[in-house]
Amino acid sequence: MGKQRVVFKSCRRVFCLLIIGTLFGVAEPAQAQFGLQGGLNFLLGFPQDEFDDNVEENGAGIAGEFLYSPRSTPLGFGLSFGYLNYGRESRREPFSSTIPDVTVEVVTTNNILLGHLLLRAQSKKGVLQPYVDGLVGFSYLFTETEIKDIDDPDFAGLVSSKNLDDAVFSYGGGGGLMIKVYTGKTKRENQPRMWSVLIDLKMHYLVGGEAEYLKKGSVRRSDGKVSYDIIKSKTDLLTAQIGVAVSF
Repeated sequence: MGKQRVVFKSCRRVFCLLIIGTLFGVAEPAQAQFGLQGGLNFLLGFPQDEFDDNVEENGAGIAGEFLYSPRSTPLGFGLSFGYLNYGRESRREPFSSTIPDVTVEVVTTNNILLGHLLLRAQSKKGVLQPYVDGLVGFSYLFTETEIKDIDDPDFAGLVSSKNLDDAVFSYGGGGGLMIKVYTGKTKRENQPRMWSVLIDLKMHYLVGGEAEYLKKGSVRRSDGKVSYDIIKSKTDLLTAQIGVAVSF
């Protein structure tokens, strides 16, 4: 718990600095404003509080976003989405009791889908562009078991089943920094238009509602029967992302 307080305080300080940087950045006229922005990021998830006490593992996955920002304002709005895996188990089993000479890989994964409406205030001037975010949406937690061909990894998902799933309300905020690494120019209707490629670094804190979910080791099998150790708690999550964004 003490470690989490330190992390939370550090994130709060960074968040305040981002707000200050964003306000100073938007106080001056932007030289290369964008109308649309999209990004794809590598995503890390760190369960917080009672969610962390139960899961005890961090998650990894992929995230993306799409925003529209009118050129006359620093504000933008759009969608943010992500996928996290926070646990994986695999074992080899006979395909069935009547076909014991065919062996398959049985994989159980614990996952979270994140989907949020996104409001952003971003400095659009210069190489360094700080921003702050507000998010509201949902977290969808699900555990799935599927069969894979041991000799052909592409054979997957044809036989699968959800062991447990639950969706809860989620909201939060955070911020980040975009670093412009390339700027190009195109002509549209004889008018020059700027576009940019940026490295994107961000952190979000998401407050998740109370959900029922499973973790690694929660699915138990005995004498041909399956049982589940279902956990119920809040699902707060701290996420860190690094990726690439394109604005135009």
